[in-house]
Amino acid sequence: MFVVSRAVMAGICFFGMTLVVLGAPQTSNTALPVAEGEYVFRQQVFYKEAGNDPGPGNREVDVLGSLSVLGYGITGDLSVFGVLPLLDKKLAVTLPGGARVKRGTSGIGDGRLFARYTVFKDNAPGRTFRIAPFAGIKLPTGKSRQADSLGLLPATLQLGSGSWDPFAGLIVTYQTLDYQFDLQASYKLNTKSNGLEFGDEARLDGSLQYRIWPRDLGNFVPGFLYGVLEGNLLNQAKSKAGGVEIASSGGRQLFAAPGLQYVTRRWIAEAIVQIPVFQDLNGAALEDNYTVRAGMRFNF
Repeated sequence: MFVVSRAVMAGICFFGMTLVVLGAPQTSNTALPVAEGEYVFRQQVFYKEAGNDPGPGNREVDVLGSLSVLGYGITGDLSVFGVLPLLDKKLAVTLPGGARVKRGTSGIGDGRLFARYTVFKDNAPGRTFRIAPFAGIKLPTGKSRQADSLGLLPATLQLGSGSWDPFAGLIVTYQTLDYQFDLQASYKLNTKSNGLEFGDEARLDGSLQYRIWPRDLGNFVPGFLYGVLEGNLLNQAKSKAGGVEIASSGGRQLFAAPGLQYVTRRWIAEAIVQIPVFQDLNGAALEDNYTVRAGMRFNF
């Protein structure tokens, strides 16, 4: 989801004397390393829209946010990362009396800290294969009890959950001169806070990055353009309030995400749109309409 290392960008793969610069997933992570003693910074902005309310409230939610990510290579195999979001959440809903109101909140969301370690690598001319587990924790840095003139805001509109939530997963990456494939499986255990416990989340994310320009590798190329196709499968259990399951929560979602990346030796520019392919949500839970992401990555 977050990074590509300078070591990778500076030339894990060579063909003759030609340097090949590499892409990375935009909605998940990669097993490729951050070089020892070096940093990678990523700034991504996104806009998410949800709706299709089956109830009379005709709820519509939009979220404008940014993700700031800093990674550091402790060794060639071990890297640590910190993630901090800024969020602006808006809800439009029709009240029982017929009035249309808007509610919202903005500020710092819940951050994340995690570490990733390469347990297997197989390098050869023109390709590499790597396996890297990761583990971390979501921090309650976002406010979780904000209210407006109508009372306490819904939990899904709060900036944070108020809970400390551990997560872990495994990433597999295979990379050649022409393309890169990343597969990530992860699980997040959501804990209880403020009488509410969000359902645990299981994810499976895949990403294919294919070099579409230049097609023929040569010297003195300023950058590389990659076409990207990603998929995201999310399964979330029902949330609980006071130990009782909330009917309109949890479910399964599958997204397809086409995008582009322009990759240079020092930075990457990228954009992608996530489109729902399948949504099987419980009760009156809102469906996602789309999410648009764009960002930059820098290595130093």
